Amino acid sequence: MEEILSVGIDIGTSTTQVVFSRLRMENTAAFFSVPHVSIVDKELVYRGEIHTTPLKTAVLIDGDAVRDIVAAEFRRAGFTPADTDTGAVIITGESARKENAALVLEKLSGFAGEFVVSTAGPDLESVIAGKGSGAFQYSLDNECVTVNLDIGGGTTNIAVFDSGETVGKGCLDIGGRLVRIGPDRRIESVSPPAARVAQAIGLSLRPGDRAAPSALAALTDKMADLLAQALGAAEREPLLRAVQTPESSWLEPPADIRCICFSGGVADCIRETGGDPFRYGDIGPLLGRSIREGALCRAFPVMEAGETIRATVVGAGTYTTALSGSTIAYDAGLFPMKNLPVLKLTEQEEDACFQGRSEPLARRLRWFLEQTDSGRLALSLQGLRDPSYSQLKTLAQVLSGAMDQALPRGAPAVVALERDMAKALGGAMRALLQGRRPVVCIDGVRMENGDYVDLGRPLMEGLVVPVVVKTLLFG
Repeated sequence: MEEILSVGIDIGTSTTQVVFSRLRMENTAAFFSVPHVSIVDKELVYRGEIHTTPLKTAVLIDGDAVRDIVAAEFRRAGFTPADTDTGAVIITGESARKENAALVLEKLSGFAGEFVVSTAGPDLESVIAGKGSGAFQYSLDNECVTVNLDIGGGTTNIAVFDSGETVGKGCLDIGGRLVRIGPDRRIESVSPPAARVAQAIGLSLRPGDRAAPSALAALTDKMADLLAQALGAAEREPLLRAVQTPESSWLEPPADIRCICFSGGVADCIRETGGDPFRYGDIGPLLGRSIREGALCRAFPVMEAGETIRATVVGAGTYTTALSGSTIAYDAGLFPMKNLPVLKLTEQEEDACFQGRSEPLARRLRWFLEQTDSGRLALSLQGLRDPSYSQLKTLAQVLSGAMDQALPRGAPAVVALERDMAKALGGAMRALLQGRRPVVCIDGVRMENGDYVDLGRPLMEGLVVPVVVKTLLFG
């Protein structure tokens, strides 16, 4: 068994956090099988303070200040960057839209050896938070439908899980810091989404006005009602569309919801009762009370979240496996390849590929590249156990065509399959692409949405390619 130290850094709309985890890894394969190293245990060894995300202006993150926060947390935890083996930097919520997000990531990437570094779009953040809260695991363990609502400062990310599968996701511009209150109990700022909701209910909110709890409670009551509408617990109205977060998916109300779960900073406010409604300088406590007493909590049982405000920051884990060269295909000169975000196709999406439909896949690829703010990816499929030549040819045509449409010029076409068909598929794709882009096709490895994959330099005279799948860890 081997131990590694993982660090997680989350830069959100309202808060910046750092945690350290100890991960224990061992080879779980049978004695005569190909090695398969998995995480068998994890321990959260340090929870950092919850810091207000520093901004230079309303639209610019202060990268130097964020770096100072992270450096101080390393010192308090008693670790140095050299101690860390892996980690994750995730920029979420409205912070991911800031103009200098890439600069912030660059400043922080030196704090761990091989970070997963990403800005998480609203849909991807929804899935990450749902895994962090425990809603995903509950759905998997109990074979039921669960919904997680991650309510932060600027947005509410919603993910629907059915028996461990992500079946719905979306995001609304509803959060606890959309209206900020100063120490003098006057309104300091009103965000555009909050202004839209206020206008819809005939409420006047302007900076400098006295913060009236009753008026702002009317605003948060309406926000809570919109969340209920999103899950089908109240009749939908056009305003719901107006507060949909740009670039997020439109969530259809799921059926047969067993329970709902809340994470994010406002989740703690849902559980709190009493106290100064403006104790955090925003409307978070009022929004928490509106949700607790509203239609959403009356319609569905609420499960306790394993993580609330730290749901997206618990760390990153790794597992590795070696793949035989007899089952893979790749173009030379590409390796190593680091931190490729993974897009896992659903069963229905795979069926469409085998039917020869490339345009749906091209749209999905373009969406994913926007969500991950990346120009490359690894496409994960289950594949067929015994594909015919016709099926292989069709799949190769669809994958090659869709990647040519969606990926930047020259970006590699990277495909990972669970079943043994990579060598034939890779050869067919290489013939179709005719040198327009390099091809990497591997099999025998399972990946999920939200994973990142590293492909190492081929070993044993090119017969083996080491693969490291870095999975965001939660819970």
